Amino acid sequence: MEMKALKGTSDVLPDAAGLWRYIENAARRIFAVYGYREVRTPLIEETPVFTRTIGDSSEIVTKQMYTFIDRGKRSISLRPEATAGCVRAYLEGAVDKTSGFVKWFYLGPMFRSERPQSGRLRQFHQIGAEAIGSYSPFLDAEMISLASRVLKECGIDGFEVRLNTLGCDKDKSKFNGILKKELEGRLGLLCTDCKERYKKNVLRVFDCKNASCIDAVKGLPKISGHICEDCSRDFSIVKEALTLLKVPYKVDEYIVRGLDYYTKTVFEITHPALGAKDVIGAGGRYDNLLGRMGGADAGAVGFALGIERMIMAVGDKPLGERRGVDVYIATMGADAYRRGYTILSSLREKNFTCDIDYNIRSIKAQLRQANKLKARFVIIIGEEEIKNDNVMLKDMSAGSQAEVSVDGIIGKISEILTADTR
Repeated sequence: MEMKALKGTSDVLPDAAGLWRYIENAARRIFAVYGYREVRTPLIEETPVFTRTIGDSSEIVTKQMYTFIDRGKRSISLRPEATAGCVRAYLEGAVDKTSGFVKWFYLGPMFRSERPQSGRLRQFHQIGAEAIGSYSPFLDAEMISLASRVLKECGIDGFEVRLNTLGCDKDKSKFNGILKKELEGRLGLLCTDCKERYKKNVLRVFDCKNASCIDAVKGLPKISGHICEDCSRDFSIVKEALTLLKVPYKVDEYIVRGLDYYTKTVFEITHPALGAKDVIGAGGRYDNLLGRMGGADAGAVGFALGIERMIMAVGDKPLGERRGVDVYIATMGADAYRRGYTILSSLREKNFTCDIDYNIRSIKAQLRQANKLKARFVIIIGEEEIKNDNVMLKDMSAGSQAEVSVDGIIGKISEILTADTR
């Protein structure tokens, strides 16, 4: 039986992992600049962590979550997103009582059972941030600025920030009633999914990409005309703060986001390289989520960027290319190999990246391997070198070589590398 990765999952092999590492390291640098600390939460949670937060009527819960009953007869789900787990960790760890306001970031895999396609896998990876414990609209602007800065640090440009406000829960509830009344005469135009959304969360009709649903919502009232004074003021501050931070944005009154916990500010970041499903990242404010999970209400805002989608946006840019090893050791004969093996250990003790042949190949094949590994130096050891207690040190960058005593190898390599940095 041929063993294959599950449909909708993929392996990241070493040649591709360099770009992943580049993106992850770039994100970590920017999170540190903005004062965010890393949090790691489990890949699995009890299912109510998601049903009570994302919304039991959302597509993620009803169609996409991987859920199973474990041996303890508990309903367990693979995490489809990270915000709910972060809030659960915040409350369970009593962080609300010890620290209050926190700024966290995370990197890792998420899971959704949806039809695999370009940029949308069943196991996918996200970089995200959560700021919990503040209602400040300036924090919303910081979050959008942070997401934009992470993308730029990863070599991604040409993206667009699209912004909207959903208002508070009272605003959303009032607007839902207005929308339902307006859509009554257009139900025949809605797809099957949107007819269900009409019953459970009518706002999400705006999320549908079905052509007939897009036509159905044209001309409908927009939520901006039904936002209370406080929420309107907060949204004005968010826009003002983004202008101060020099973050370009566009107001898009059709953005509602697919997770039920969002209130007030919501945003999407789109990129043309992703095609029709062009969202590279998204986020928003979720001021009522802590209360839904049994804690005291507290302001909170966050975002997530899809790593696979970021890689699509990077395109052919030569980022994260594999750096060559410092030294490759090529030997001829058993005695030479033992000498090389000892030198290998000495070099590694000094933190030089180095390697040696493990397949008893010819010297020509070993030199080809050195080129493949992009080795800066090759140490060649044969019978003559054993007899004279030295090695041939070949500088692959300069195209030169010289005999060096065994005791002088580390000093010589360090000397050349130091000269390169001057």
